[in-house]
Amino acid sequence: MANIENFRKKEQSRKLRINRYFSEEFKKKKVREIEKNVSTISSISREYEVSRSAIYLWVHKYSANMKKGVKQVVEAKSDTAKIDQLKAQIKELERSVGQKQILIEFQQKMIDLAEEEYGLEIKKKFGSLPSSGSGSTGKNTLSK
Repeated sequence: MANIENFRKKEQSRKLRINRYFSEEFKKKKVREIEKNVSTISSISREYEVSRSAIYLWVHKYSANMKKGVKQVVEAKSDTAKIDQLKAQIKELERSVGQKQILIEFQQKMIDLAEEEYGLEIKKKFGSLPSSGSGSTGKNTLSK
């Protein structure tokens, strides 16, 4: 029975809210709060028990940004923090890749200098046969 009574009370309160009016100044104030990210549409909707669609109409009608053709992107603070964290991670990875590239270039230069100095072939030439050894790799390369 308690559920039916709660339902009836909510239904009556909805009927009472239907004919509520907000002043133009109040609407403009709430739109300015939304534009300055002081309030969100959801918070205003909950606090004043106004539908979100009504608040979007206020924004469309009273927003200074709408008249200028500027779109406001609302982003959760957690998203902003995550984006900043990912940017920092990208920067760190780029730095690390740069260091590895310098190390590779240094090692290549040292190999080139050693080859010149000692007359040895240190780098493996792709597509060429081994220059020394038995020539056997342990695999049977002949097919029947």
